[in-house]
Amino acid sequence: MKLLVAALEAELVAFPPELDGFDRLVTGPGKLQATYALTRALDARKYDEILVVGTAGAIDAMLDGDVHEIDAAIQHDVTDIDGIVGQHVSLPPRMELGREGVTIATGDQFVDDAEAVAVIRPLGAGLVDMETYAYVWVAAQFGVPIRVIKAVSDRAQDDAITDWRSAVTACSVQLRDFVLADYGV
Repeated sequence: MKLLVAALEAELVAFPPELDGFDRLVTGPGKLQATYALTRALDARKYDEILVVGTAGAIDAMLDGDVHEIDAAIQHDVTDIDGIVGQHVSLPPRMELGREGVTIATGDQFVDDAEAVAVIRPLGAGLVDMETYAYVWVAAQFGVPIRVIKAVSDRAQDDAITDWRSAVTACSVQLRDFVLADYGV
């Protein structure tokens, strides 16, 4: 059995309520809710794979508005004791997924301005979201393979939340089509 995970119901709106071979988990937005919900789910049942689907803001101008596989996750909203942005005092700076794709920067705020993007982009990410690092870290603690697929919903610039709200349904359709094609369900 696999676990289909999303932060918000809106990201799963195009998916059928029941997907053969998958349980479904909606965690809520942000790293803490993602960590808590996924930990509880993995503590309650053993899964063969976690498949995370969701939306992300593109901070790399070269990325199109398509679906992207995630290769690694970093945190953009932490600073270590030496003041290095993106480095946590006790967590790994980078969580690798062992796939080819795009690196995502996770933080507990919705990125929607050019100044924030200017700080995050040098960390090496092409996308931003609010949960992926937490999902990948929890999966590693349980030894469960994880795959993260993100659809670009906005450009993480001014008024990106308006773009997200208008794009989330279309992103859900893109994600559903990707999952149907890749998993045959």
